[in-house]
Amino acid sequence: MTSGGFSRRRFIAAASAGSLAAAASRTLPAYANVVKKAGQLAILGGQPVRAKNKPWPEWPYWDDSVIDTLVKTAKSRIWCRIQSTSGTVPTFEKEYAQLMGTRFCVATGSGTQALHTCVEALGIGPGDEVITSPYTDPGTIQGILAARALPVLADLDVESYQLDPTDVENKITENTRAIMPVHMMGQPCDMDSIMAIAQKHNLRVIEDACQAHLAEHRGRKLGTIGDVGCFSFQSSKTIACGEGGGIIGNDEELLDRCYTVHNHGTSRRGRTELIGPKYRMNEFEAAVLLGQLPGAVERWRRRNENAAYLTKRLKDIPGLTPQKLYPGTDSGSFYLYTMSYHPEHFDGVSRATFLKAMSAEGISLSEYIAQGLHKEPWIDEIVKSRSYQKMYSADRLRRFSEERACPNCDRVCQEMVMLWASGPLLAPQKDVADIADAIEKVWENRDQLKQI
Repeated sequence: MTSGGFSRRRFIAAASAGSLAAAASRTLPAYANVVKKAGQLAILGGQPVRAKNKPWPEWPYWDDSVIDTLVKTAKSRIWCRIQSTSGTVPTFEKEYAQLMGTRFCVATGSGTQALHTCVEALGIGPGDEVITSPYTDPGTIQGILAARALPVLADLDVESYQLDPTDVENKITENTRAIMPVHMMGQPCDMDSIMAIAQKHNLRVIEDACQAHLAEHRGRKLGTIGDVGCFSFQSSKTIACGEGGGIIGNDEELLDRCYTVHNHGTSRRGRTELIGPKYRMNEFEAAVLLGQLPGAVERWRRRNENAAYLTKRLKDIPGLTPQKLYPGTDSGSFYLYTMSYHPEHFDGVSRATFLKAMSAEGISLSEYIAQGLHKEPWIDEIVKSRSYQKMYSADRLRRFSEERACPNCDRVCQEMVMLWASGPLLAPQKDVADIADAIEKVWENRDQLKQI
């Protein structure tokens, strides 16, 4: 399969093979393929690999097409989707659905709103449970909490940073109604296993693909595999308009219900039929998105090619393991490029020290999520809340509170190192090489790190 000039075979050969090689490297003492980057670390006074003033491609992206669609929308005086079925929002919905390979799209004000809309449209509410990931933005669970359902957190696969299907199945109860896999960093979850579990237990699947625009699993775009898929267009995402969200799917009845829910319960027929919030995307957000769409595939292709190059370069560095990609991963979104840091291969120095050394070399890497949602105070808050006490038994709330441990998620939070990829992975490959060169330099001169 080939999309936008980017070959699945090329991606898998470079990215997946590199990831596996890096994982295997944990047990090997030496790496002959790594070329010595001589000299003192920049943090100790040496010459940095990349000059501090050397820019990366700017993000969010805009060009004349974005400006033109904004001006056209302003001049049209159609500033709300309900004014016209041919306005900017309906036009964007049609084009985004076509881009993603689905029949329908409903545009919302945010990814969180998209998730909540789907939960409501599927009839999930008080007394129901939805299994999802602790390693995600709070917006994932807020869509469940807004419906007064119970977000049940399953643990992670420590190498992929995605939901562990085995723990997902372990968390199923008689009240479970749906699974909400989160495609973290824009890479696919183990959708083969998750869909099999959902089918076995007659559960709905709401894909939180907010970070995963255009990523593919077995020839299908993420967001098209489950019952519905939800996306975010927040300013950091790989297709962005500041805020904004979208729902895609092929079930006409379900997507029509999503429309009704997000339109404060008012259907396309003009009748108020459901209880629903007002989650409509505005026309100017849609204008920015419409202006971005023509180049979206090319930018996705470039991020994948640069990510594959970077993974190939890093396969001989034993202390950094790129995110594992599951079989069937045709491409990623690469919202972030992520790795696990193993201090034992850097003379035992902390992740924080490594990050300082990288920054001095002109490469900004950082932690991602400091702690999983299972360690945030919202759990205690809902356990104590009068509404949840009315909807759930005391025994269920007690077990919910006691069974919150997610040790694999804790480990991921402690090991994760990420590159904010929307800008850097759009750069020419010679610039992406600076990232690998800096990592190689720090590793080769790791004996200096204890001086920091």
